[in-house]
Amino acid sequence: MTCAECGAKVGRDECGLTRKLFNRGCSYCLCYACLATRFRTDTESLRQMAEAFRESGCMLFQ
Repeated sequence: MTCAECGAKVGRDECGLTRKLFNRGCSYCLCYACLATRFRTDTESLRQMAEAFRESGCMLFQ
């Protein structure tokens, strides 16, 4: 799968985070860089957020 904004390859966590932050029904995914731009944060914070969701048992990150 590729990022809907920049075309970069995206992984499972990036797709899960896109769906978690926007809407579970999203049909597109964004890469960490594009998500960081949208939410005015850094990519490392987003990676940590994805890990926290995984550890809490969120089904989008399994």
